[in-house]
Amino acid sequence: MKGGFGQFCPVAVACEVFAERWTPLILRELFAGSEHYNDIHRGVPLMSRALLSRRLRDLEDAGVIAKRPLPGRRGYRYTLTPAGCEFKPIVDALGAWGQRWTVRVQRGNLDAGLLMWNMRRRIARERLPDRRVVACFRFTGVPRAYRGPKVFWLVLERSGVELCVDDPGHEVDLDIEADVGTMARVWLGDLSFDAASRSGAVKLTGARELKRALPGWLMLSHFSGVARPHEQEAVTPTATIVHPHGMPGHEPHQGAR
Repeated sequence: MKGGFGQFCPVAVACEVFAERWTPLILRELFAGSEHYNDIHRGVPLMSRALLSRRLRDLEDAGVIAKRPLPGRRGYRYTLTPAGCEFKPIVDALGAWGQRWTVRVQRGNLDAGLLMWNMRRRIARERLPDRRVVACFRFTGVPRAYRGPKVFWLVLERSGVELCVDDPGHEVDLDIEADVGTMARVWLGDLSFDAASRSGAVKLTGARELKRALPGWLMLSHFSGVARPHEQEAVTPTATIVHPHGMPGHEPHQGAR
């Protein structure tokens, strides 16, 4: 493979497939349920469409995804093969590590569109009222470098959730004015919705019963339950040793079994 590591080690050849720039995020989108090109691209909006097409071809050539024409219309459906599905625990582990050990919410990575794209996938539809509810999100505190929309509409129904960047023409039931960084912290589980509301960084306008119900509809990030270091008990230290094959291992702490 051009630009590969030049090694037959399974770790090296696997990285030639998985560790290309953007590839783990493409896989994240596929695992989150995206199957069409435009949906995948909405999850990686800073990636050029030409590069996305190339990466999808590379993954297809590697046997990680399968591409099938959409019946009766233009475009393709992208699905994971058995080989691709084996990447899920790796992607989950990367997300858990990032949630636990990194500073995730920073001015340089606040993307209101990506936040809303993720939020609309994590609505507990069974908790919604037995009628359509339209929630309009208006974001403040958006970085200057962000060029996407700042106002979004979620059309919430038990049969499905639609995200709109243009007014869908329905009466708005809930208005949410939110600082984008604060809303990202809520989404990641770092801050409760109630705390964000009390701080004034998130303001809800609408019927009282809907304002009270909204936090219960939002299931938060898939990684929101991962404990941060200060939330964990101290871990027993381990001493690194080297096995005969040259791979690092761990010596149990004295007295451990």
